[in-house]
Amino acid sequence: MGNTVAREDFEWVYTDQPHADRRKEILAKHPEIKALMKPDYNLIWVVVLMVLAQLTAFYLVKDLDWKWVVFWAYVFGSCISHSMTLAIHEISHNSAFGNSKAMWNRWFGIFANFPLGLPYSISFKRYHMDHHRYLGGDGIDVDIPTNFEGWFFCTRFRKFIWIVLQPFFYAIRPLCINPKPITRLELINLLAQLIFDVVIYYLWGVKSMFYMLAGSVLGLGLHPISGHFIAEHYMFLKGYETYSYYGPLNLLTFNVGYHNEHHDFPNIPGKSLPLVKKIAAEYYDNLPQYNSWIKVLYDFVMDDTISPYSRMKRKLKGEVKQD
Repeated sequence: MGNTVAREDFEWVYTDQPHADRRKEILAKHPEIKALMKPDYNLIWVVVLMVLAQLTAFYLVKDLDWKWVVFWAYVFGSCISHSMTLAIHEISHNSAFGNSKAMWNRWFGIFANFPLGLPYSISFKRYHMDHHRYLGGDGIDVDIPTNFEGWFFCTRFRKFIWIVLQPFFYAIRPLCINPKPITRLELINLLAQLIFDVVIYYLWGVKSMFYMLAGSVLGLGLHPISGHFIAEHYMFLKGYETYSYYGPLNLLTFNVGYHNEHHDFPNIPGKSLPLVKKIAAEYYDNLPQYNSWIKVLYDFVMDDTISPYSRMKRKLKGEVKQD
């Protein structure tokens, strides 16, 4: 348990990310993929139903014993909450209403944010676009852990704690790595969320509030779906910085597991990413891939050569444009 991992720094690379070049190659060979670059209107109804499901759950848990509130927060609420963060991920790419109605997507993201309990949607969009443009960019891509995370979480036990605390690190990391001035939309997101939370507390009390907040924290921490945080970009094989997952949890996560496909074509909704893989199979079938996010979490903890340092990182050149 106390073994220290060998890596002492990130994997610094001096090449551009591979996704832009692969996208050009694939589109030249398979131009029919362009037809998939359109909104997924079904996403709207799925999100509405998810919000209604959580509102129903808030009502149902209000009079339960605390042990059952905790139980349902982890078994049900955490799954819906984590799935909703990935719906917000889809919305951040304008997948609900399309690029021509960008603000409709922003307002809808604020709506989707409600059952999470904490404002998230607008800030996530701002930072996530940087992640796509400048994958691994030093001081820009806040998906990369801090040096403290890499240095401190260097044993099996500490890596386990790091996984449990993932929501905390994803919340605090942008403030440490790449703080941005607060925008009007972020303030609206915050105010709308506070009003929603107050209404839930006023209507149904502290147990419903606890269920909402605990579900979000538990769902983003030690949870099977959280394997995607590590599976997407942690370098289990030297030289590969993005990995796809083709297991059943894609059904709950808007196909976020198709991560090479997503970075190659971020303007294609998750619903259509399996078609991208099918059409351009020669580009994806031989890339490293996963079929179990639980195994990813286990391997991350138990493999003494893997740690938060196991990420590719680049010094950015030229002008950097951020949202």
